[in-house]
Amino acid sequence: MLFGLRPILEALSAGRTLEKIYLLRGTKNSVTQEITELAKAANIPMSLVPIEKLNDLTRKNHQGAVAFVSPIDYQPLDSILAGLYEEGKTPLLLLLDRITDVRNFGSIARNAECMGVHAIVVPSRGAAQINGDALKTSAGALNLIPVCREPNLKETITFLQQSGVTVIACTEKSDASLEAETVDMTGPVAVLMGSEEDGISPEYLKLADHKLRIPMAGQIGSLNVSVASGIMLFEVLRQRLKSGQ
Repeated sequence: MLFGLRPILEALSAGRTLEKIYLLRGTKNSVTQEITELAKAANIPMSLVPIEKLNDLTRKNHQGAVAFVSPIDYQPLDSILAGLYEEGKTPLLLLLDRITDVRNFGSIARNAECMGVHAIVVPSRGAAQINGDALKTSAGALNLIPVCREPNLKETITFLQQSGVTVIACTEKSDASLEAETVDMTGPVAVLMGSEEDGISPEYLKLADHKLRIPMAGQIGSLNVSVASGIMLFEVLRQRLKSGQ
């Protein structure tokens, strides 16, 4: 944790990766303006909060500013995708729409690393904070697999499709079932998973090239998102192994 306007500004100026910045609501000066501009340029989420929120975060003299330093360095998606194509690899990406539970995120990262995912993509806002709990739950996977933080998932999905990547949404709102093997997953693929609360946002669901549901035989109508991600990614891996990739 960093606290104080100057330390946070210095961290941003030095290029340190920050997870999130909290500024006291109503504070406006040259330093807060510079922090805001640098945070926006680096896609770092920032919230304007009341003094009570900052006091809950730390009892030290925060001067109206608190930030969390990220334990990982986020990487640019376009560079990763270009590198995969240059190396002759078939991209497998995982898009996470508003996964907010830290342990769920860690488990998903572990699944992704085990199933050969090349990068995890999260939104700048509304995503789980990557902290010590996430790292621990991922069993070290977050130190191995790149994470990309994108300001607009809608634009990201469009960019991937224009780059030859098929976007496959996992949703119970689909008639097409995963076991039917109606979707070829041996090419460049991005699997889209939705939030724990209400699944994939409708605007993203509309953009997906395919929508697949996971078949279930029990009475409970939904799976934990980390379990669902493992099933979806295994199907991609199974098809690729079967085809000799």
